[in-house]
Amino acid sequence: MTDIKAIKPYQHQVQYYETDQMGIAHHSNYIRWFEEARSYILTEIGMGYEKMEEMGIISPVLSVSAKYRSMTHYYDIVNVALEVTKYNGIKLAIKYTISDSKTCEIKCVGSSEHCFLDKSGKPISLKRNYPEIDAILEKFNEIKEA
Repeated sequence: MTDIKAIKPYQHQVQYYETDQMGIAHHSNYIRWFEEARSYILTEIGMGYEKMEEMGIISPVLSVSAKYRSMTHYYDIVNVALEVTKYNGIKLAIKYTISDSKTCEIKCVGSSEHCFLDKSGKPISLKRNYPEIDAILEKFNEIKEA
C-alpha cells in the first residue's frame, strides 16, 4: 500500500477529441476527469475499482456536480486534486478541484457521492463486512490535496 503523501497529483492533458470547434474542452469531460483522478488515487492506495469488483463490491455514483470557472483548451495540462469530505464505510463523498498545471488557475470545482453495494445491488458497510478494505479506504479519507 502506498503512502498517501507520496502519491503524485493526477494530471490530464486535454486531448483534441475532448474539445469543440473553438478548441475548448467540452463541459462533460470534467466529469470524466473527476473519475480518472478518483480511479487513479484508489489504485495508488491499493484498492482500485478492479480489485473491489473482484471481491464483489461495486461503487456507483449517487450524484455528481461541477461548477465551471474558466475554460481549458486543447493541449492544456490540468491537475485534478481530490478531498474526501465524507467516508463512513457506506458512503463516500469527494470534492474535486481542477486547475491549470502552469498557472494554478482554478478551472472547475465539483463533487461526487458514491455508495458501496454487493453484486446483487444491496448496500453494504465496508466497516462491518470488509474491515480490511475499510482500513485501506480510511487512507483515502486522509486525502486533502486541494
